[in-house]
Amino acid sequence: MVALTANAAGKTELLIGNEAIARGALEAGVRVAASYPGTPSSEILENLAAVAEEAGLYAEWSVNEKVAVEVGAAASFAGLRAIVSFKHEGLNVALDTLCHLNLTGTKGGLVVVVCDDPGGWSSPSENDSRAIVQWLNVPLFEPSTPQEAKDMTRWAFELSEQTGTYCVMRSITRVSHTTGTVVLGEIASRDTPAHFDTSKLFVFVPIIKKHGNLLTKVEQVKEIFEKSQFNYYEGPEHPELVMISSGSGRLYSAEAVECLRLEKRVGIVHLGTTWPVPAKFVEKQLSQTSRVLVVEEVDPFVERNLKVVAADSGWLDRDHVIYGKASGHIKPVGELSPEIVINALARLTGIKHEPRSKEYDERAKQAAKDLVIDRELMWCPGCPHRATFWTIKNAFRLDGRDGFVSGDIGCYALDRRGAGGYLATKIALAMGSGAGVASGLGKLDQFGFSQPVIAVCGDSTFYHAAIPALINAKYNRSDVIMMILDNSATAMTGFQPHPGVGVNAMGKAAPVVDIEGLCRGLDIPVEVMDPFDITENTKRLVELMSDRSGARVVIMRHPCVLLRPPGEKTPFKVSVDISKCRGDECGCAKYCVRAFKCPGLVWDRTRGRAQIDEAVCVGCGVCTCTCPASAIMKEPSE
Repeated sequence: MVALTANAAGKTELLIGNEAIARGALEAGVRVAASYPGTPSSEILENLAAVAEEAGLYAEWSVNEKVAVEVGAAASFAGLRAIVSFKHEGLNVALDTLCHLNLTGTKGGLVVVVCDDPGGWSSPSENDSRAIVQWLNVPLFEPSTPQEAKDMTRWAFELSEQTGTYCVMRSITRVSHTTGTVVLGEIASRDTPAHFDTSKLFVFVPIIKKHGNLLTKVEQVKEIFEKSQFNYYEGPEHPELVMISSGSGRLYSAEAVECLRLEKRVGIVHLGTTWPVPAKFVEKQLSQTSRVLVVEEVDPFVERNLKVVAADSGWLDRDHVIYGKASGHIKPVGELSPEIVINALARLTGIKHEPRSKEYDERAKQAAKDLVIDRELMWCPGCPHRATFWTIKNAFRLDGRDGFVSGDIGCYALDRRGAGGYLATKIALAMGSGAGVASGLGKLDQFGFSQPVIAVCGDSTFYHAAIPALINAKYNRSDVIMMILDNSATAMTGFQPHPGVGVNAMGKAAPVVDIEGLCRGLDIPVEVMDPFDITENTKRLVELMSDRSGARVVIMRHPCVLLRPPGEKTPFKVSVDISKCRGDECGCAKYCVRAFKCPGLVWDRTRGRAQIDEAVCVGCGVCTCTCPASAIMKEPSE
C-alpha cells in the first residue's frame, strides 16, 4: 500500500473509511489534529499521528473530546486547518464548546468528524448525532463509501473557510471500518504561519448579531449544497418509486434494487449533504414520483426533514406518500442491513421475495448450534479487572449491607454482563458518571442511606472526566470510595496513550501526570493495591467501607495482560490437582468455572473435573483462590 502521505494523485488504493478521512485531511493541508479515542473513530487520529512528523502537522490525544475541540478551534482561530474526531458519545462531551463555536465562527478550516455506531457494536448507545448537528445549525455531510469520505473531508475544509463555520461529517461503523477503493488526490501545500488576528472580536459580539450571522451562513451553505456533487439521482426517468438515502443507506438501496431487478422501476437519490437540506434539489426529486422510501441509519432524520420540504412545496397529500421508519417499512432501532431494505422495497413494489428457503434457515441454525461456540463477551484471561471485581464482590458479601458499584465506561463495564462479569455494577451512565453518582449517594446518609458504594473508573477515564467528580466529593465532604483501575492503557479502544503512560499520540516522550500524586495533591487519602492480591485486598476493602471518612481513593494498579511483551514468561504455572477436585460431588456447583468465569479455567466434561486450558491461561494464578477444596494450584514459572 502507498504511504498515506504519498503525493500520488490519480493512484487507486484500498483504504478503510477512517484512513480515507485522514487522507482527505492531508490532501486539504491539515495542520492540527486532535481526538479522544473511541471506536469506531480511533483510526483517524492514529493514522494522522503516525505521519505527523513527515507531514508537518501536530496531532494529539486530548484528555477528552471537549478539549480536543478547543485545540482544533485554537488552530482555526490562528488561521490553520484542523480536524477533530470522536465517536457519537464524544459529541455529548464536546457539545459545551461546539454550541458556542457555531456562533463565534472560525477562520482556518475546521472539520469535526463524529462516528456513530448503529446497533451499538462497541458502545452502550446508538445515538444519532444528526439531530444535534441540526440544532447546532452547521453543515453536515454523510459519506457512503471511503472514496466519498476522503472527498467530503477535503471539501469540508474549503466550505468551512468559505462560510466561516466548522463543518461536521457523520460517519458510521460500516463506513469507518469498511474497505474500499479510493482514488488519491494531490496533497495541498499549506505553509501559512499561524497568527491570531487581535483586531477580530470572538467574544464581545452581541448574541443577537451572532445568531443572525449563523442563520445567514446556513442560507449560504444551503445554496452551495443545492449544487453539490454529493447529491445526485440514479435510475429511470419516470420511476414509480424513489428511494432517498444517506450514508450507507445508498449502498443498501442499490443492493435492494439490483436484487429485486427493479432498475427500470425504482430510482435512488443519494443525499450526501443532509443539513441544511438542499430544498430545491429535494423538490426536484420528489416531482418525479408519488412514492418515496427513505433509507437511513438510526433515527428518521432525513425522513422528517424531507416531510417538511414536501409539505412546504405542496407535494405531500393523499396521493403522495413518504415511507420509512414512521410507516414501519424500515425498523426504527438498530443497524440497517441489505435484508431489511430488500424486504421494505419488495413490500412496496408487490414483489414476493424469499431470500432462502425455510429448510435452509433451519439447517443453518442447527449447524450454528452444533459448530459455533456460544461465547459471551468477557474479560480476557488474566485481566486485572476480573481480580478487582472478584475482590469487590467478596468484600460486599462480607460487609453485608447490600453494597454496589457505581460504574463507568471501559473494559470493566463488562461486569454488568451476567455471562462475563459479577453484576456488582448497578449504575453505569457516561464517562466520569460513576464518581459523580457516587458523590451524590455519599450525601444521602441523612435520609437513611447506608449502603456502601464504590465508584469505579479506568485510568484513561479518570483523566477524561472523573477528576471534577472527585473534587466535588472532596469539597462537599461526600463519603466516596473511588477505585481507579489503572492498567496503563486506554485498553478498550486500542491501547492509545493517555497522560499517565509517558508517551504522546506521535510516539514522543511526554511527562507523566501521576494519578496518585494528583489525588494526594487534593488532600485525599490514597492506597495503591495489586489487583491479584485477592486476600489482602478484600480484607482492606471491608475496612475502608466501614470507615465513612469522606473521599478516599484506591488505585488498583496492574498492566493489561495484552501489554505483556511476546515471549515473556507467565508469572505462574497453574494446574488442577485431579485427586483434590471433587467434580459434581463437591457441592460447589462448579463454582470455579460458573462464578469466576475465566476463559482459561474450563470444565472437562469427560472427566467431570475442572481443567486449565493451557492454550488460553496466562498464568496470573488468581483462580487458585476460588476452589473450596484447594484443587487449583500455582507454582512459579521456570
